[in-house]
Amino acid sequence: MDTTAGGTDRTPASPGGEARPGRARPDSAAPRHGDVYVVPGDGTVHVFREHGDGEAAPGGGADRADRDRADRDRADRDRAAPDEVVLDGRGLEPAELVRIADGAAVPVVPPEAYERAHRSWRAADRLAAAGRLYGRGTGVGAHRSVPVDAEDEAAHGLRLLRSHAGGAGAVLPVRQIRALLAVRANQLLAGGSGIQPAFVTALTEALRLGVHPAVNEYGGLGTGDLTALAQTGLTLIGERPWHRDRKTAAPAELPAPVVPRPGDALALLSSNALTLAQAALACHDLDVLLRATHAVAALSLAAVSGSLEAYAPEVHALRPYPGVARAAAEVRRLLDAPGPAPWPGRRIQDPFGFRAFPQAHGPALDAAEALRRIVGTEVNCPSENPLIAPDGTAAHHHGGFYAAPVGLALDALNLAVLQTAQLSAARLTALGRPDLTDLPAFLAGGPASSSGTMILEYTAHSALAELRHCAAPASAGHAVLSHGMEEAASFASQAARQTLRAVDAYGTVLACELVTAVRALRLRPDPPAVRAFTVADAALPTGLEDRPLTADVTAATELLRTLAEI
Repeated sequence: MDTTAGGTDRTPASPGGEARPGRARPDSAAPRHGDVYVVPGDGTVHVFREHGDGEAAPGGGADRADRDRADRDRADRDRAAPDEVVLDGRGLEPAELVRIADGAAVPVVPPEAYERAHRSWRAADRLAAAGRLYGRGTGVGAHRSVPVDAEDEAAHGLRLLRSHAGGAGAVLPVRQIRALLAVRANQLLAGGSGIQPAFVTALTEALRLGVHPAVNEYGGLGTGDLTALAQTGLTLIGERPWHRDRKTAAPAELPAPVVPRPGDALALLSSNALTLAQAALACHDLDVLLRATHAVAALSLAAVSGSLEAYAPEVHALRPYPGVARAAAEVRRLLDAPGPAPWPGRRIQDPFGFRAFPQAHGPALDAAEALRRIVGTEVNCPSENPLIAPDGTAAHHHGGFYAAPVGLALDALNLAVLQTAQLSAARLTALGRPDLTDLPAFLAGGPASSSGTMILEYTAHSALAELRHCAAPASAGHAVLSHGMEEAASFASQAARQTLRAVDAYGTVLACELVTAVRALRLRPDPPAVRAFTVADAALPTGLEDRPLTADVTAATELLRTLAEI
């Protein structure tokens, strides 16, 4: 429900339930006790009620009201169609965020979530009238003590948006920008920003209509994605153009421009929405590759007649790390050897690439899960500074925008992915060694001088070098900004971009190993009758003659998503 000016007109419903014509109230108006609204888009009828202090409630005590709202939130989530994702400021999952980013789902907002945002907006107005709020009645950063006259607050906010829209570098992909819009809308629905809810309506409408602002890559340091959100804000108020998500799409309907009010600018800017969006997408994509790695490593183990002794349940029960145990169990499952009896190999001990795979890969699984939890927390929390208290009685100035938890989790994941990628490259090298496979050197099929898969070692190590760059901890950075007022930064923004780059690099390393493992198994007289090999054998190009292998690596890269689901 849009309860503010600048968004969709609110149409009061007749007592019989049918909408009757209405017009938008002036900017300063607020819904009154007993007003009945039809929520745009889904026809839901909602009655607005409030106590004497202006706080909305369905009646009864606050605890019961909160329980009732929580019940309705859950019911709305349960009723959501497969192509819809509920944004309510409380329950957005990273996987749901990815669906919105990919255009596979559109957001829906329950009335209760709009109410929460509306209460925060009204509370911010009351608090601003009683005392000066940072960024609304003052300047920002080094100008934090410079007062802003009450009659200049709206113009001050507009200047803030314009002056902070200074991003540079490449324009970001649509997928990342859609994720940014969804994160920011959901955070605002958590109810701590004090922004007018018309901004939430415009953000969700942009996602529904398939349009987005242009956002440049550089501008954030993990202390708020100021430039990205300023560019977004100027688009929301109509000063910058919208762009269609798909260039082939017909001209799109556009969100109605929002008329900014005092306090809206900083409330919109005060978030790491872009960093969180990129972190969620990178975590999702790496998770796919990490799951696919189980199948690729299993095929390589079979290709060298490696031992499953290092994967035995008894081994991992004694050192109960969840990711390590999961990696070992997945390899056993994919090779149809789930039981306790080890699969005997040709050697008493295999090289580290095979024998230490669970120990190297498991931490990457754990790091991805840790990042997923942190992102899930951040996208459902108000992060704005100042933060409007849930009961509307105070505004807290704080440092919740300092994204150290996100940056450190991203750095940890990048380091963990490097560890498992290095063993992938080691297995690739092992697959070309006749002493380990009893097959021709580099799995060549022609004369003795043939190169076979030799070049894939170079390709894999080239991508591995990129991964090493990505694994350099961004959190070790340092910056002093705004006349020394901001003397540190988390650099979570840089860590997120490094993780996005790591996705492509790791996928390339893994694809090179997959091409080589499948070729080795094809050369064996008794390849394993397991689904992972059957699928890969059918999908990858055949032929042992020396030839360009780019198409093989490309096909293997595309196959990884399928292998992740086996």
